[in-house]
Amino acid sequence: MNSKRTQLAAAVLCACGALDAAQAQDTLSDAGAAAQQSVIVTGTRASNRTQFDTLAPVDVFTREEIAAVESSDLNDVLAQLVPSYVVQRLPMADGQVFVRPATLRGLSPDQTLVLVNGRRLHRSALLGARGAQAPDLAQIPTSAIKRIEVLRDGASAQYGSDAIAGVINIILDDTLGAEVTVQHAQYGEADGKANEVRAKYGFAFGNGGRASVFAEAAQSDPTSRTRQRPDAIAFQAAHPQLSVPNPVQRWGQPELESQRIGFNASTGLGGDATAYGYGLFAHSDGVSDFNWRNPDTSTSVYKTTTVFPGWDVRSIYPLGFSPQYTNKSYDAQVVAGVRGNATLALSWDVSASYGRNGIDYGLHNSINASLGPQSPTAFYLGRLTQEEKLVNANFNYAWNVPALGQPVNVGFGAEYRNERYAVKAGDPASYAVGPGAAVGLDANANGAPGFSNTQAGRWDQDSYAAYVDVEAPLTERFTLGAALRYEDFSEFGNTVNGKVSGRYEITPDVAVRASYSTGFRAPTPGQLNTNSTSQGLDTKTLLVFSSGRLSNNDPLAVLLGARPLQPEKSKNLSLGLAWKTALGLSGSIDVYDIAVRDRFSTSASFAVPAGVANPLHYTSVTYFTNDFDTTTQGVDLVGNYLRRVGEGRLNATLAWNYNRTKVDGGKSSIATNPSQRIVFEERLPRQKATFGTTYERGAWSALGRVRHYGSWTDSTGNATGDIFQRFGAMNFLDLAASVKLTARQTLRFGIDNVLDKYPDEAVFQASRGLIYSRNAPYDTDGRNLYVDWTVKF
Repeated sequence: MNSKRTQLAAAVLCACGALDAAQAQDTLSDAGAAAQQSVIVTGTRASNRTQFDTLAPVDVFTREEIAAVESSDLNDVLAQLVPSYVVQRLPMADGQVFVRPATLRGLSPDQTLVLVNGRRLHRSALLGARGAQAPDLAQIPTSAIKRIEVLRDGASAQYGSDAIAGVINIILDDTLGAEVTVQHAQYGEADGKANEVRAKYGFAFGNGGRASVFAEAAQSDPTSRTRQRPDAIAFQAAHPQLSVPNPVQRWGQPELESQRIGFNASTGLGGDATAYGYGLFAHSDGVSDFNWRNPDTSTSVYKTTTVFPGWDVRSIYPLGFSPQYTNKSYDAQVVAGVRGNATLALSWDVSASYGRNGIDYGLHNSINASLGPQSPTAFYLGRLTQEEKLVNANFNYAWNVPALGQPVNVGFGAEYRNERYAVKAGDPASYAVGPGAAVGLDANANGAPGFSNTQAGRWDQDSYAAYVDVEAPLTERFTLGAALRYEDFSEFGNTVNGKVSGRYEITPDVAVRASYSTGFRAPTPGQLNTNSTSQGLDTKTLLVFSSGRLSNNDPLAVLLGARPLQPEKSKNLSLGLAWKTALGLSGSIDVYDIAVRDRFSTSASFAVPAGVANPLHYTSVTYFTNDFDTTTQGVDLVGNYLRRVGEGRLNATLAWNYNRTKVDGGKSSIATNPSQRIVFEERLPRQKATFGTTYERGAWSALGRVRHYGSWTDSTGNATGDIFQRFGAMNFLDLAASVKLTARQTLRFGIDNVLDKYPDEAVFQASRGLIYSRNAPYDTDGRNLYVDWTVKF
């Protein structure tokens, strides 16, 4: 299979080089030219590539397109703009409520590399589903973004670890002038009210220097799409003297406050040298509900014992309790560098960066029942911290080869990166196993155990890399590219990855392109060294169960078969066609095949062996493994129509993606457990599309957008006896309009999900009071109305 992929890529490139069709030069309209001639910096080391003549598919989204999406969360913006990008909300999913998992082409969140101004963005400290550790894009202020470039192709040979699905490069704004936006939004159910203020100021200084500073502050109320739990109704009937809250727990978006500030600057140093840098700083504070504890059925919490004579949890929580989970995040990224030209042909760029994400977790309205009357009801659960330091030197040489009409672009460089992961222990009471545990009372903070002193620590990983990246215009029509990267990691050794790509212009307005590459994603220090405890609720029994995830070097994990983690490895093959016309119509279609082996996940679940201490009463334990393989195949279709219509300008865009991932085999729970396999392969829609039109005339602008999501499958996630439900396709209509009140003031108002569409109800989770699936790949809160006012100075 791998050999066939290689042969196919080579055959396509050779065929492109052999073609010799007659050229037909057409003059593009201004609109068509603007759509295709924006210079890109992602996926190429050359300085003159555009969307049309790049060797791999790159989407470019402007500041105006980003601002046209209501949300200030960059994940939501990308989900509406990028055809294969899906983000979930996941209420009551611990840290994933706040650091939301997002996927490109259906692959893992940490298999997409994120850059800011071409420099690697640090990861979040959260290890999400199956241990994925990806950057938190919600920490980046959308008002600071000039444009976003999305490379939809494997690029590990160019950028290193993580670039299996593609690369998202966020270019920060450096334009002059000031701008302030005030926005208010709320849902049709009169909840989820959100207020936001965004400000940006760009100014010039010194000899050719310029800087932009920006700030955002946002606050949003929670939403609730919840019915009273059946067992809460029964509890109320059995205890009429009590007044049970309705609902006893809330399913929906969390309460959230955030502040983001930053800068982007550059200045000349004399001669050909320029100093540059940027900084991003963010803080967020959120609260989310957990599952309700029923006093009549939660016997491991509501239990009287001789260990604590006369004490009963009912004296504190007579109505039961729903723990409140808190998340405080602190995020920073700083980059500084100098670039210049050594000669007319040789340019250089040296930079250093530091990134840090820290998350403090807390739990309120809870208890550690095993401590009895000595237990607090609020806990500090501990802190997770991810730090990354990076130093790199990049060089670009325009090599004039006499036999070629244009210079060969040769990029080369080296990089050093250090990753550090740290776990800080929580309050002792949050992980204590008190005397009541001996008689069956639950230990730990109920809902989310704190990190213990045995789990706490700091772990580092270093890597050194060197690369070379060549693009050679062999003829006027045929360009060939090749890249090679060597990287050595302190924890597992070295890896070598390569890429070959080519592009042939059939005519000046039509081109074919193809690429073949190998890639990898290295395990992180957090994945290599940490362990954790999580709790869930069985929808059949409505009882809480605990499971432990052990580090691979834990003695019990080794006993159960754990092996040292290795990098995930990929082979990417893509073939595409790009076009542009004098009528303003442009676009591309690309097919791809991505084979990933040794994928990272959790092992099958194991019962704790008899005779092994189990003080936390784990129902089961797992460990991280990379023992399963997948193949992802799909198609991306992107089209744009831009031209004058009547007295105005019409811009229509279409983005459609079909994506399918199949498990090829392995020993992990995903490969061996039929339920987990179904969840993995069918949890996301195979089709996703967006069709939008914008019409501008005079002071007015109108937007209409249709979002389509294909069908998908969800499951209960029970400890045993998983239950599945298939959800049908969904279509959402969004409308917005804006008017320029003056030359400096613009008022915009809009409605997302105009028709107030909701998916089918999640009948298999109704026992928890949940109406719509918690794992939906789209917002399930209904119609959202918003208005914003922008003033430019």
